[in-house]
Amino acid sequence: MSLTDLASEGKFKAHKTSKAEIDQLLAVFDRDMADAEITNISTDRRFILAYSAVLTVGIIALAVSGYRAASEGHHYWTIQSLAFTLGVDPNTAEKLNKFRRKRNIADYERIGMASEKEVGEMLDLAKRLRLDLTDWLKNNHPELI
Repeated sequence: MSLTDLASEGKFKAHKTSKAEIDQLLAVFDRDMADAEITNISTDRRFILAYSAVLTVGIIALAVSGYRAASEGHHYWTIQSLAFTLGVDPNTAEKLNKFRRKRNIADYERIGMASEKEVGEMLDLAKRLRLDLTDWLKNNHPELI
């Protein structure tokens, strides 16, 4: 399975990115991470913001690879795409998928879903993926950074 295969199944659409778009998306990542570090807001909100930062990494890597997620299940497929773009290992992908489900409940259905420990895990994952993204861009697409 590849991004091309998933695109042929309708999971992704073709997309042409630009340095300006990548710069804007990196700014979104930075904003969400800064907000997620604010300790006087709920752990749920901080978790959601850190999750959003991770999702932005996936959106960037997909865009650079020539795709964007189709609307149906776009969070799921963006997270799954990290295995193809940044080489995220299956354990990390599964953890991100678990956090995706938790984020959905915390954002729309229930309060008190995220613990401080999970916020820390989400922040650590976001920081690590941002570093992986930066290395990947430098090595494969230096014109976009």
